[in-house]
Amino acid sequence: MKTSRECGNWHWIARWARWTLTVGLIVATILWWRRALHRHRADFIENYPYAKFLDARLAARRPELGAAQRTLVFEALRDYFQLCHQAKKRLVAMPSQAVDDAWHEFILFTRQYQQFCQRGLGRFLHHTPAEAMRSPTEAQEGIKRAWRLACRRDGIDPRAPQSLPLLFALDAMLGIVGGFTYQLDCLAAAQAGTTSAYCAGHIGCGGGCTGSSGDGDSSSGDGCGGGGCGGD
Repeated sequence: MKTSRECGNWHWIARWARWTLTVGLIVATILWWRRALHRHRADFIENYPYAKFLDARLAARRPELGAAQRTLVFEALRDYFQLCHQAKKRLVAMPSQAVDDAWHEFILFTRQYQQFCQRGLGRFLHHTPAEAMRSPTEAQEGIKRAWRLACRRDGIDPRAPQSLPLLFALDAMLGIVGGFTYQLDCLAAAQAGTTSAYCAGHIGCGGGCTGSSGDGDSSSGDGCGGGGCGGD
C-alpha cells in the first residue's frame, strides 16, 4: 500500500508530465505556425502579379527594354523580395539598376506596395540610399548578404561561382546604361583593361571583401551604387 508521501510524489510527477507535454505542444504549434507563415509569405511573393502594376511604368522609364526583357526584370525583382524575406530585417543591397527602377515604380503605388510588404514580408520594406545607412560598412555587408542569398537561390556556390545569379547578371544582360556590371574573373578583366565592372568573384570570400573593385561609374540618380542601396 502506497504511503501518502508516495502518492504525493506521483501526483507532482503527473502534474509535471502534463505541464511538460502542454509546453511541448505549445512550442511545436508555434514553430509549425511560424514555418507555415514563412511559406505563405514566400508563396505570396513568388506569385504576385508584378507586371500588372509595373509593366507600363517600366516601359516608360526604360523604353529601350522590350516585353521579354521587362519580364526578366520582374523575375529579378521577385528574386530580390525573396532575398529580403530570407534576410528578415537585415539589409539586402540592390545589385541591379534595372530592378531598382522597377522597385521605385512599385513604391509609387503606395497602397498596393504597403499591402504587398505586409502580406509578403510582414513589415514595410524601406528603400534605403547609401547616404542614409546606419554605418559606413552597412552597404558592404548588404551586398555580401545579397550575393550569398542570390547564389543560394540560383544554386550557385557563393565562394566558387561558375556563373552569376540573375540579380547580378541582369544589367549586363540587358545592356543597362548606368547599370551595375559584375565580373567573375576579376584578374582577367583587369588584365583585359575592363575597369567598368564590379568584382563579384570577391564578394563571397572571407572578411575584408567589398562589393566593388572597379573604377567604373557606381552612381545613379537615386544614390544607389553597385549595391549601395537596399531594403531593410
